[in-house]
Amino acid sequence: MIGTRPSTVSAVVLLLPGGHAASARRPSFLAASAVRPLGRRLARAGRADGLAAHVVRYRVSGWNGAEAQLARDAEWAADEVVRRYGDVPVCLAGVDMGGRAALRTAGHSAVQSVLALAPWLPEDDVAAPPEPVKQLAGRQVLIVHGTNDERTDPELSFRLAERAKKANRDVCRFEVHSDGHRLSQHRSEVLALAADFVQGSLYGYPYARPLEDALAAPPPIGLRMPLASGFGGASRH
Repeated sequence: MIGTRPSTVSAVVLLLPGGHAASARRPSFLAASAVRPLGRRLARAGRADGLAAHVVRYRVSGWNGAEAQLARDAEWAADEVVRRYGDVPVCLAGVDMGGRAALRTAGHSAVQSVLALAPWLPEDDVAAPPEPVKQLAGRQVLIVHGTNDERTDPELSFRLAERAKKANRDVCRFEVHSDGHRLSQHRSEVLALAADFVQGSLYGYPYARPLEDALAAPPPIGLRMPLASGFGGASRH
């Protein structure tokens, strides 16, 4: 893991970069670079509370089928947090294939919340079991997806959120209308939403009204919540 930490750590966010469906190659530098702006934003928002942010360095860049190697590396990183810092709450924050790893690893005892940005999820396959959701029980979960994402299908993240919501009311999903996979058109709003979620889920701060409403709303409303332009630019409520 690489990252920054305050002198006293009270919680940790683990940043999980994107990857590939199948690959034995080492991850590229660009993959880790892509999550660093998110890490800086979260670390800055939580610095006064003692939040540490670490980027997870995968052993290989591929999920690789049943081996689920990125999820295994996320599990190792959560174990490493416990070894380094003791009993502190963890948020898994993943993008693309890292979003899938974050969702899959949510059952780790240290994990309190999961943030998945444009998560890569497998297509439904009658010959294979669906992506699991039981591990999300008891966790606070936020999924964010651009409606024009051509790399990872936003409908798949909606379906997963819909299944997860049946077992766990603390699941919500925001749609960033007209934005693509990198969520670059509304980056400031996405980062503000992520920071609000992490501070609320790890430290118990009141959520901004849109997040509060999304978590409370029944499906599909709370799973297709539009991310408003300018989110984070005004007061929290």
